[in-house]
Amino acid sequence: MSNAVSPFSSVKLPAALVQQAREAAQPQRRSVAGQIEYWATLGRIADETGLTVQEAREAIARYDARQRGGPLDESLDAIESRFVEAETTGRLAQAVRSSVSANRQKASLQRAA
Repeated sequence: MSNAVSPFSSVKLPAALVQQAREAAQPQRRSVAGQIEYWATLGRIADETGLTVQEAREAIARYDARQRGGPLDESLDAIESRFVEAETTGRLAQAVRSSVSANRQKASLQRAA
């Protein structure tokens, strides 16, 4: 038996979450585990930085482009500039508050339905 530590771990997840990941993964050509990892990354970025999910997606795309060593899309540079400006002026914090509020309202409506 090998004493090597695996870079992977198993966790139990609700079946409904796994099914949602399976459905979301197909159009993106991701595995279920890859989709859950992507969601976790989005959540971690949003939680740690205060970015919206869309802004986090764009940050991931920028990171992926850098990792591939390919040319960066100029629009990503423009997005990054807008992040800095929005953070400096306080608009980023306001956008986060608005997004959280809208998501809470949406969740309320879904629970009520």
